[in-house]
Amino acid sequence: MGLRPICYTKPKVTSESGVGFIPELSAEELKENRASQAMECRPTANGSPEKNSVGPPSAQTYLDPHYWDERFSSEEHYEWFKDYSHFQHLIKSNINSSSSVLELGCGNSQLCDELYKDGIVDITCIDLSSVAVDKMQTRLLSKGYKEIKVVQADMLDLPFDTECFDVVIEKGTMEVLFVDAGDPWNPRQETVSKVMATLDGVHRVLKPDGIFISITFGQPHFRRPLFMDPKFNWSMEYNTFGDGFHYFFYILRKGKRRIDEKEEDEKHKDPPINMYQDELEGEDYLFRTSIDAEED
Repeated sequence: MGLRPICYTKPKVTSESGVGFIPELSAEELKENRASQAMECRPTANGSPEKNSVGPPSAQTYLDPHYWDERFSSEEHYEWFKDYSHFQHLIKSNINSSSSVLELGCGNSQLCDELYKDGIVDITCIDLSSVAVDKMQTRLLSKGYKEIKVVQADMLDLPFDTECFDVVIEKGTMEVLFVDAGDPWNPRQETVSKVMATLDGVHRVLKPDGIFISITFGQPHFRRPLFMDPKFNWSMEYNTFGDGFHYFFYILRKGKRRIDEKEEDEKHKDPPINMYQDELEGEDYLFRTSIDAEED
C-alpha cells in the first residue's frame, strides 16, 4: 500500500449554494453570527451536504491530532477554502504539467485529484494523520492515479532532499498554526517558531526557481512579515478569489526577491468581508471567527 516519493529520504513522523447575501459586517457582527452558527455543513460520502454537529466546540480542538484521526475516519471529503474550480485559473498560470509538486496537509481534499486531471501527475502529498494517508492512498489507487505518492509526514520537519520540488502548495493547512497565535499583529513566539519551521522547510525543498503557493484567509498585512523574513530569497505576490468571503492565493517565487523590494500592501487594499449565507454556515467562517473570538 505504501507509495514512496522519488526524493523521499527518511521516514520521519513527528508531529459550497446559498442565495442570501450578507453585506459588510463589523467585527462584533461577525462574532454574533458565529455564535448563532452552532451547526456546520459537511458533505457526506455521496457528496450531498449534511447538517451535523461534529464540528469542534473550539478552534483549539484543531490542534489535537486525535481530532483529525477521528474526523478523517468518518468523513470522506471536505474542501477548505472553496473547491478547485474557484482558483483553477491561478493554478494553470503558475504550474505546468512537468512540475513536481508537494502538497502539505492533503487531508481528505481532492486538490491532488484535480491537479492530476489537469495534467500535473508528479505529485507528493503529505499529512500528519495516518488515517488521512491510508484513505487517500486507497482513494487514489481506486481511481488509477498511481503516480501520486502519499506520505505520512510533518510539515514542520519535511523528510525530503534539498531542492527537490518545483512547487510546494498548501491550502488551509498552515491555518492550524495560528489557532493559538494570540494577537495577530504580534503572534506568540511559539506560533512564529512553528510557522518559520514550516517556511524554512518549504524554502529548502524548493528548487532554485521553485514557487510556494499558499491558499489562505490570512491577509497580507499579517502574512507579509512572516513570508518576507530576510532569510528567504523569494518574492511575494497574491491574488484573491471567492464570492464574498475573499481568500488569498499567495505566490512566493524563490530566487526572485529584489534587494530594493518595496512594501506593496497599500497598492492592494484588503477586500471588505462580504459573505453569502452558505459561507456564513461553512466551517471556514466558523474557524476564522472562532480564532478571532478566542483572541479577544
